[in-house]
Amino acid sequence: MKIAFVGKGGSGKTTLSSLFIRHLVANEVPVLAVDADINQHLGAALGLDEAEVAALPAMGAHLPLIKEYLRGTNPRIPSAETMIKTTPPGEGSRLLRVLEDNPVYEACARTVRLDDGDIRLMATGPFSESDLGVACYHSKVGAVELCLNHLVDGADEYVVVDMTAGSDSFASGMFTRFDMTFLVAEPTRKGVSVYRQYKDYARDFGVELRVVGNKVQGMEDVDFLREEIGDDLLVTVGHSNWVRSMEKGRPARFELLEAENRMALQSLQNAADDSYRHRDWERYTRQMVHFHLKNAESWGNAKTGADLAAQVDPGFILGEGLGAAQPA
Repeated sequence: MKIAFVGKGGSGKTTLSSLFIRHLVANEVPVLAVDADINQHLGAALGLDEAEVAALPAMGAHLPLIKEYLRGTNPRIPSAETMIKTTPPGEGSRLLRVLEDNPVYEACARTVRLDDGDIRLMATGPFSESDLGVACYHSKVGAVELCLNHLVDGADEYVVVDMTAGSDSFASGMFTRFDMTFLVAEPTRKGVSVYRQYKDYARDFGVELRVVGNKVQGMEDVDFLREEIGDDLLVTVGHSNWVRSMEKGRPARFELLEAENRMALQSLQNAADDSYRHRDWERYTRQMVHFHLKNAESWGNAKTGADLAAQVDPGFILGEGLGAAQPA
């Protein structure tokens, strides 16, 4: 299951991402976590100290390795240099799986120990001073999108992605790469404005979207969110002493998280699990190709000097039934 957490800056999406990851691990679910926000906070929310966060490898810095590995023996991709962030897999491409070992994970993922088990954590990497004037942060996030395009996951394993803030996720097709998107919204007009933007895009592409009301202080806040959001409001989350301690760097064991918040996290997992029955790999592949062709025409062909439409394998459909990835 591929799950995205989105919301405006300061809404609490990273905190809720980290709580959901801890909840899944407590339920013995394998998790690959991805920090796709250039403001790298997910590692800290999962308990890493500043030095450990700084030591996380940046996916963007390993983009040549990622491209070379994923293209495999795909005859439609003669070189890694012609791959862009939306390049779709085809016959001969290497695919990623949540539980395997591969050169991409070896270079870009690190194990994080939580109270109830371990996860793999990958991070797109921060936007540094050296990037100013020569790159945009979308180029950093491109490594995440390329990996998601080549990732095959099942119902009993989770990929949880903490996305960029606001509506910037729509700068590419990455927002269509998920089985479920949880939008974190505060009970304010600004808090629900991103929801309205996201809802329009989600409707056009069949993206499943549910809203988590955060920082709710009473029924007045709940009623406001219900009035503004309607049936898309899945659950609300209020004050948490556990989270306050976590933000101070002194979290208690996760089993001591307040019961009402544990129940809210279970509601998120139930909704995500339910979305699996709507999974349509053919549509997923079609949307992947749609955004690739769009990017190829608007900038990709000019940047690479190649006809990137030729990378599309018309007979290929990504899916769980495909064989194991090729050896490195």
